[in-house]
Amino acid sequence: MKNIFLIVLLVVSFLGCSSNSKENATLKPKLIKGNSLADFKVKDQHEKPQTISDDTKIVFFSFSKAIGHTCNEFLSSKPADFLQKHNAVYVADVTPAPSIIKNMFILPDLKELPFTILLINDETLSSEYSKGVDKESIVVVFLNDKKITDIKNLKTKEDLENLFK
Repeated sequence: MKNIFLIVLLVVSFLGCSSNSKENATLKPKLIKGNSLADFKVKDQHEKPQTISDDTKIVFFSFSKAIGHTCNEFLSSKPADFLQKHNAVYVADVTPAPSIIKNMFILPDLKELPFTILLINDETLSSEYSKGVDKESIVVVFLNDKKITDIKNLKTKEDLENLFK
C-alpha cells in the first residue's frame, strides 16, 4: 500500500513539472528599468485581486523558496502595516511548487501571515517577471508612478532591514 501511495505521489509530482522552454523563449522580461508595472494584476494570499498603486515606491520579489522564507521572516518581525507605511509591496512567486504542495501547505500557511503577499501563481506571468533576474536573490524594484527606476538584488534579511532604514 505504501508503494502504491509513493508511486501515485511521484506521478502527480511529475505531472506538475512541465517544460515551457519554447514558449518562454518568446516572452519579454518585465522587470527592466524603464518598464511600467501598471498592468501588474495578481491575487494576494486571501484571493483578493491586487495591483500596484500609484504611491508604491518599492516592490520586492521572491522567486525561490529560500528567498521567500527570508522575506517572510523579515516581514513577520515588523508591524502588520509596515509595507503600507513604507509604500512597499511584497510579491512571491509560488509557481515552482507542485500544486498539491502549494494547495495543502504553502497557501494555508501564507494566509496565517499578518501582512499582504501578492502571489504570482501563473506560469506565464512567472516567466515574464523572473526572466533575466537572479532568482536566488530578493529582487527589489524601485518605482516612480509605477515606472521602474532602478532594480537591486539583495541576499539577506539584514539587507532588507538596511533598505528600509
